[in-house]
Amino acid sequence: MASTRPSGRQRGNIEERSGGLRVRLYAGEDPVTGKQVYLRETIKGTDKAAWKKANNKLAEFRTQVIKQRSTTSSVKLSYAIDEWLKTAEIESSTRDGYVGYIDRVIKPTLGKTPISKIGVRELESLYALLRRCRKRCDGKPFVEHKQEVDHDCAVVNCKPHECSPMAASTVRQIHSIISVVLGTAVRWEWISSNPALLAQKPRQKPPEPDPPTAAQAARLVDRAFELGDDWGTLVWLVMTTGMRRAELAGLRWSRVDLDAEIIEIRRTFVQSKGVGREKDTKTHQLRRLALDSETVAILRAHKKWYAEQLALVGLEFAEDMFVFMGSRSVDPNVPYPPDAISRRYKRMAAALGIDTHIHALRHFSATELLTAGVDLRTVAGRLGHGGGGATTLRVYAAWVAASDRKAAEILGSRLPKRVRSDSDGKEG
Repeated sequence: MASTRPSGRQRGNIEERSGGLRVRLYAGEDPVTGKQVYLRETIKGTDKAAWKKANNKLAEFRTQVIKQRSTTSSVKLSYAIDEWLKTAEIESSTRDGYVGYIDRVIKPTLGKTPISKIGVRELESLYALLRRCRKRCDGKPFVEHKQEVDHDCAVVNCKPHECSPMAASTVRQIHSIISVVLGTAVRWEWISSNPALLAQKPRQKPPEPDPPTAAQAARLVDRAFELGDDWGTLVWLVMTTGMRRAELAGLRWSRVDLDAEIIEIRRTFVQSKGVGREKDTKTHQLRRLALDSETVAILRAHKKWYAEQLALVGLEFAEDMFVFMGSRSVDPNVPYPPDAISRRYKRMAAALGIDTHIHALRHFSATELLTAGVDLRTVAGRLGHGGGGATTLRVYAAWVAASDRKAAEILGSRLPKRVRSDSDGKEG
């Protein structure tokens, strides 16, 4: 039976339904779908206490409607994500990474949930689930079948599922995507607040750079030159400048001034789904790196070799050509792909029994400079770190501390020694 306190849709009403009370208040039109939106709540019971709770809830709804800038939308998170992707200005390689997380994790778990229903608890529950098992299992034993059709498990080697937690950094990335989507929904006035701003995400693991030792670095660069002068030059340049692999791939001869002993880093070369393209540097800033005399000599020899290789196939050297060509053919218009650089370096290191990767040479360059006493701002500038050295300090804090200790010892050694006296007052 319908209730006793009808009042027009703007004031809301309370109805008795199936042994309980339904509180209902009109909240406006959905800003996306245009449908009428109602706030609803069901209170168990129909006694005096239940009516009191229902009236309080109705008052709460009215306050909520009065305070809200616009009506909350009931669109699903999947819709909000798709609309955000249409307008977001994101580099293609970054977009591909985001879409991967969205398709594999976010949409399957929260995609069908209305954005107005996503709260802090839902987000933190998802993060906890991912940190327990990246495949989001329910904790019950099951066999991971490698084929969806009927098959013989013994033949295709199906195994019992073993939970593997998703890395904290990956969960933080997923959190970041959800946060920016919900933040956009707030800006578009689809929802009134962004719950991701309050949700606790996994703690960020402190950076742990693991550069090769000086002895290992020497073995690596020697082996690189044995494999070819061009490959050796590439490895040497990473070691002495700390350049990123994408910066190496995008480097052109026009940005290498051997007389002034300077390299200008203006562009990078990246790949997305097998397609390469040039783009701005990571920090969108030009930087100039001074070169030592040995590196200049190595680059001069590489430039001579480069021109000779072109002449063999009937091509003439030009300054706008890439410094490092791909290893499969002599084509100065196709740079050495960043992924291929990483793979070749990894194989070379493994053959030497060294567990490392190309980015660790960048760490080697940074830590050697800091240990030698070079100031933080200079090291940050060579690495292309933004923030005036804040990133460099965060990543290389241990080496900065060692450099600070060395500076203290140097300063102390330059000051005159004080004459001390022993406990008896005699000079010692």
